[in-house]
Amino acid sequence: MIVDDHEVVRRGIAEIVDRSDGLTVVAEAGSVAEAVRRAPLVRPEVVLVDLQLPDGTGIDIITALREHVPAARPIVLTSFDDDDALAAALHAGAKAYLLKTVRGAEIADVVKAVASGRTLLDERTVTRRRADHDDPTADLTPSERKVLELIGDGMSNREIGERLGVAEKTVKNHITALLSKMGLQRRTQVAAWVAGQRAAGWRS
Repeated sequence: MIVDDHEVVRRGIAEIVDRSDGLTVVAEAGSVAEAVRRAPLVRPEVVLVDLQLPDGTGIDIITALREHVPAARPIVLTSFDDDDALAAALHAGAKAYLLKTVRGAEIADVVKAVASGRTLLDERTVTRRRADHDDPTADLTPSERKVLELIGDGMSNREIGERLGVAEKTVKNHITALLSKMGLQRRTQVAAWVAGQRAAGWRS
């Protein structure tokens, strides 16, 4: 069963799966509600779920499957290369986590592997990825983190000083320190970094 709110994506994946020996698409859905309604009727062995859907997330579907179709084995297929999403998928019970940049043949291989009982996603994967993705804000002090967030909100140094109850010169010192720790040169880069982090949230 394939769950994705983009019909073109669904059709593309269905074509790949149907062309593979031993695999058949038994149902498609474009929302959480539709997936939860259809899954018990067709009782799929494997469910490919997108993370972002109009009425919720793929995690909602995986959680519902545990109750209504416990034998179904979920695979997350998403465009979000996001450690929090990966961890949430693992916690919910996903057996694999694929990015939409994956080759078609690989989707079929993973579906077959998961159908045969294998799990391609484990705690070690998440831990290793998190270790590989160094957090540039890891060494910031609590005050520097507050300044970072307020820069992201578009505040000037003076406004940040007023919000935090400190002198503008103190704000400038915090910015100099956080630029150095994050490996950035300019305040605008900080604003862009924060905006990028906020936009990357897979649940938004």
